Amino acid sequence: MPKIGNIELPEFPLLLAPMEDVSDPPFRALCKEQGADVVYTEFISSEGLIRDAAKSVIKLDIYEKERPVGIQIFGAELDSMLQAVDIVEKSNPDIIDINFGCPVKKVVSKNAGAGILRDIPLMVKLTEEIVKRTHLPVTVKTRLGWDSDSIKIVEVAERLQDVGIQAIAIHGRTRVQMYKGFANWEPIAQVKNNPRMHIPVFGNGDVDTPEAAVKMRDEFGLDGAMIGRASIGNPWFFNQVKHFFKTGTHLASPTMEERVSAARRHLQMAIDWKGEKLGVFETRRHYTNYFKGIPHFKEYRMKMVTSDESADVFAAFDEVLEKFGDFQFA
Repeated sequence: MPKIGNIELPEFPLLLAPMEDVSDPPFRALCKEQGADVVYTEFISSEGLIRDAAKSVIKLDIYEKERPVGIQIFGAELDSMLQAVDIVEKSNPDIIDINFGCPVKKVVSKNAGAGILRDIPLMVKLTEEIVKRTHLPVTVKTRLGWDSDSIKIVEVAERLQDVGIQAIAIHGRTRVQMYKGFANWEPIAQVKNNPRMHIPVFGNGDVDTPEAAVKMRDEFGLDGAMIGRASIGNPWFFNQVKHFFKTGTHLASPTMEERVSAARRHLQMAIDWKGEKLGVFETRRHYTNYFKGIPHFKEYRMKMVTSDESADVFAAFDEVLEKFGDFQFA
């Protein structure tokens, strides 16, 4: 069974990926209930934390029911990253994760996220100092390399392990690819098959069906799967994968009642956490996926994503349940 430090995990655990504006406490709670074994926060700017920026600090909120939970930080300045580690420790997460994979220009331009893939010695040095700074297990999320000509992930993973990380999650694309094309899991398998590697190696990228998770486990031999986009508005995905592992059959798609119930709880938890205005605004991105596949749904979706009052959104949920309650999802 894989372990992150002293944290025992089930065979082939499923991890909720850190996703900006998605992996917040309400969504993490739903995913945890639906079978996620480890959840990660949205990525948090080290500079934002040390400036006490409200947008960064609120991302430190974690709850007992989420555990094990990792807080993910990003940055490229050693002093800022070490100060951020000190701040993160006070929130008492189970894991500190370093983001060496975000491909977004505003992050990369500061040499943070995937930008650091152009400077492997700095990546290793930063990681080593962070490991020394904290008593918590440190993990890394990264990509295959900057571009197809600079894929050295086998060597990079080994060097990161040698300075003390406890697990690595690898997205099967380069930074140049962003999210285009297909994820290549072959180099991730090469990391796993390196006889010097002894920490868990998790795969990420294009795990969007239970069959893909089986392939990652059985054909590529990885230690677990980190799930990102497939879970947005679909927290049931984790249980669907686990059901398929056990039975080889697909779990029935959630009913309309289950979807409305999840959307309601998601919105209510968001309001309880961030207040009416932000709670309503930040939950909108999930509704399209919660109700994907329903014909002639635009009118109701527009109500959900344009209403500024939670009462209007809750009313839209009621209307959907009344009008489409018998709809059978594929």
